[in-house]
Amino acid sequence: MTASARILLILLACGLAGLDSADAAATAATAATAPTGTNDSKTDKNAQPQKTATAPRGIKKQLFAGKVVMLREALKRRGVKSTAEFDKLVVLETPAGELIPIVPDWRGRAFYQDKRLRDRQVQLVGYRRPGVPYLQVLMVFTLDQPKTGSKTAGKTTRKKPGPQRKLVRRYFDYWCDICSIPMYEIKRCECCQGPIRMRFQSRGLPSYIAVEATDKDLEKHPDKDPGK
Repeated sequence: MTASARILLILLACGLAGLDSADAAATAATAATAPTGTNDSKTDKNAQPQKTATAPRGIKKQLFAGKVVMLREALKRRGVKSTAEFDKLVVLETPAGELIPIVPDWRGRAFYQDKRLRDRQVQLVGYRRPGVPYLQVLMVFTLDQPKTGSKTAGKTTRKKPGPQRKLVRRYFDYWCDICSIPMYEIKRCECCQGPIRMRFQSRGLPSYIAVEATDKDLEKHPDKDPGK
C-alpha cells in the first residue's frame, strides 16, 4: 500500500473513531513514516516509539535484568508472609536476588496487565529516582531461546540436546496492524479502536547502555532462577 493510500485509510478510521482533525492528522503522519509489511524481524532503525523514552534531567538511564514476577510469590520463596494487599504488585527479580518494584506507568503497566510478559527473562532500560526504590521502565527487551526443530513431511521433530544456544534479544511493544502505530499497554487502538497484538523485533540495546557482567551471565545461564 502506498503512503498516500495509507494516510487516507488512517484518516477515515480516525474519523469513525471520533478523533478530532488534529489527532487524526498526527496519527496519519506517524503511519506514513512507519515501515510497511508484517515481518517483525525486519526493524526500521530510524523508527522511534510514539512516546519519548527519556529520563528526567540529571538521572542516568540504566539496564536492569532478570524476571518480572508477582511480589507476593517472590516474598513467599524467601519465607516472608504477606497478605492480599500485595496480590497485584509486580517486581523485577534480578539474578542477585534483589526485588525491584515497577511503576505501573505508560511502559511498566504492561507487566501488571499481561501475564505473558512475566516469568521470562527480560532486560529493561529505565531509571530510579534518588530515594525511590521503584523502577520506571522506558524500554522492554525479552531474552528468548531461539526456535529449534525441523519440519519433515508436515511433522516437527525435536533436535537432540546440544550446547546452550545464545539467547535472542527482542524489543517488545504492542502493534496495530491497521494503523501501523505502536502502543505500550493492553487496550484498543487509540486510532481505529481495533485490536492490537504483541510485537517482538530483533534489536540491540541503545548505544548509551553498556551490558554489565551480570547481564552477560544471565545470557549464559537463562534457566537460572533469580533469588535462589
